[in-house]
Amino acid sequence: MCDIYTGHVTGSVLTMAIPPFEHDPLQLAYVQVADHIAARIEDGEFKRGTRLPPERDLAREYGVAYNTVRRSMDVLRERGLVITLRGHGNYVTRKP
Repeated sequence: MCDIYTGHVTGSVLTMAIPPFEHDPLQLAYVQVADHIAARIEDGEFKRGTRLPPERDLAREYGVAYNTVRRSMDVLRERGLVITLRGHGNYVTRKP
């Protein structure tokens, strides 16, 4: 089966939408979620310097446990994509 994702034409540049999240049982869920959020950051859906949605909302959106999203945030912090301010949430770093 072949999935085709349509993009949006902006000027003369074709931008591709991020494919919807699909859980692969052969990979760690928290790494998959981290990879998908990283792709959304790179695509500009989550702008640099802005707050990410609350972890509980992300867990609901991805259909995973809250602790899975927390571990995903650990991975994103290690990659330098996200910083966490205790009591204020997770923010996309200003610099890539």
